[in-house]
Amino acid sequence: MTARQNPESQTWHVTPDLLGVLDADGKFMRTNPAWFATLGRTPEDIESRLFFDFIHPEDIARTAKAFVDIQHGRPILQFENRYRHKDGSYRWLSWNGVPEGDLFFCSARDVTEAKDNVTKLALREIEGKLREQFISILGHDLRNPLAGATCAVEYLRDRETLSDRGRTVIATADQSLRRMSTLIDDVLDFARARLGGDIGVDRRCGVVLRPVLAQTVAEIAMAHPDTVFEEEYAFTDPVACDPDRIAQLVSNLLGNAVFHGEPGGTVRIRAADDGDRLAVAITNHGGRIPAAVKAMLFQPFRRADPGNSPNGLGLGLYISKQIADGHEGDIAVDSDGTETTFTLRIPRDLTPAASDAPERLSA
Repeated sequence: MTARQNPESQTWHVTPDLLGVLDADGKFMRTNPAWFATLGRTPEDIESRLFFDFIHPEDIARTAKAFVDIQHGRPILQFENRYRHKDGSYRWLSWNGVPEGDLFFCSARDVTEAKDNVTKLALREIEGKLREQFISILGHDLRNPLAGATCAVEYLRDRETLSDRGRTVIATADQSLRRMSTLIDDVLDFARARLGGDIGVDRRCGVVLRPVLAQTVAEIAMAHPDTVFEEEYAFTDPVACDPDRIAQLVSNLLGNAVFHGEPGGTVRIRAADDGDRLAVAITNHGGRIPAAVKAMLFQPFRRADPGNSPNGLGLGLYISKQIADGHEGDIAVDSDGTETTFTLRIPRDLTPAASDAPERLSA
């Protein structure tokens, strides 16, 4: 055996690369300790079988061609295939091999982690494209036919002479279309928050918030004429916020309060200054929220009373929490068995970090 074939050198024992001397039949005559470190295989295991026994089935044809090449005197450089670990898993190896007489001297490096990173990067790129397509479908492809149907209903309601039944049908259709629009908004916000990482909050200074809150309450009151709404505003305008998002959050909390409160009961909204923060509290009368339910209130697709709720996808409170987070605020829940109160607290003024926040994603 030549000096090159001598397996007793220091490099042979300490290198993390797999080294081996392969005969013309495809059986390793010598292997170094790295085989055990990388593949969990001892020399007795490797040197007793043809190397094809360890190749991933999908890589056998390519590997056979490479073996023919080296048998014809052509070196193998950075050839990648998968070898089976002793535990049954596979590791990606990058091979270099050169022929010398009737033997082939080979070295391999474990590149599994690098291959995994490339795969993960490709998956992230695919996920990014799917996210953009999903948001585009929600923002445009579903909204366009919905807008057409809404215009048709409005035309019939405003310009056509309708019977009592016709007016009832139009009112039902209008309510359903508005509900569909809300569901699309909720799913779009969910997609932005979970897939894009940011629901999109455009905070700005100088927002006169009192009329925004009053208008939001008026809209909910119109939809729930049997509920009494009490309003108390004791804060100083203006406030630094995204008025559309605050209206959306308050609307979600008011709707939640109506649904889970006493039938025909009272819902109270109070907005007041709280130091350097604005506090908006929405209260209804009803039973105590159990601790287990309270812990998951702001998780998506969860409802406090899933068996009886016909409304939405269970995204309202989740989206409300995302809006609060986007304002560098929070939502607290207090439920004592008599009343339940959701309290939003947000900074009254912009912080430097908030003033540099990215623009809201467009649909």
